[in-house]
Amino acid sequence: MSEKKAFLDAWDRESATTLKVLRAFPEGKTSLKPHETCRSANELAWTFVFEGVGGSQAVQGELKFPPPLPPMPATWSGMVGEVDRAFKKMADEVRKTAEPQLNTTVKFPTGPGKMGDLRRLDFLWMMLNDMIHHRGQFSVYLRMAGGKVPSIYGPSKDEPWR
Repeated sequence: MSEKKAFLDAWDRESATTLKVLRAFPEGKTSLKPHETCRSANELAWTFVFEGVGGSQAVQGELKFPPPLPPMPATWSGMVGEVDRAFKKMADEVRKTAEPQLNTTVKFPTGPGKMGDLRRLDFLWMMLNDMIHHRGQFSVYLRMAGGKVPSIYGPSKDEPWR
């Protein structure tokens, strides 16, 4: 299996799970912040759009920080839809890109005021890992908001397998 295929299989699987977690979040609780220094649930969910848009941009071109994002939706269902669109767009960009292009580099911040070269596929894997990380954070927000945490990698209290 090619690395591109392995990435796409993982991206499709993990993005579907992330969307399942987002869909379980109660609509009226999007301003929830576990601590005053934390982002709101709405702001944390916007991270997923950032990852999808940034990943799409990095596949072919140069990465801009921040990437050009669509307007933040006013409703939670709009947010989930925007995340879904961003995830699908990135996967579509990867699918139509030849693997040699994915093995070229893109400029990426490597430290304060520093830019370095990062292989495009490595950037995409980093976006995938970052999505999984933020989904873990979001599952805590979901529990705090009184939502039911779905099965992610195995059964949850709210979605047991037996």
